[in-house]
Amino acid sequence: MRPFCLLAILAVLLPLAAAARGGLAGGWSPIKDTNDIHVKEIAEFAISEYNKQSGKKLELQSVLKGETQVVAGQNYRLVLAVKDKSAAAKYQGVVYERAWEHTRKLLSFDQVKN
Repeated sequence: MRPFCLLAILAVLLPLAAAARGGLAGGWSPIKDTNDIHVKEIAEFAISEYNKQSGKKLELQSVLKGETQVVAGQNYRLVLAVKDKSAAAKYQGVVYERAWEHTRKLLSFDQVKN
């Protein structure tokens, strides 16, 4: 009976510990500090990659909100205020990062309707 009790306790505590560290694998968790330097780096990377692919010249104004998702690495879903020449717009970009391998990949980058 003791091994079952131990497994039951672990089944309850492990998800709680993972949630306290920033979310369960697969679930999106809000980014509390969108001014964090790493978040800004991810945003700049997303815009740079989008500019290369599209030929546009978007510039980051600010990170409006963001979420992270733990996978075999980390996904960042960011809503960005950008400027293209004189027009302002909002875009949502998703970037996959494996920090320990120093790799990033732009998964999507789409304009958000107001």
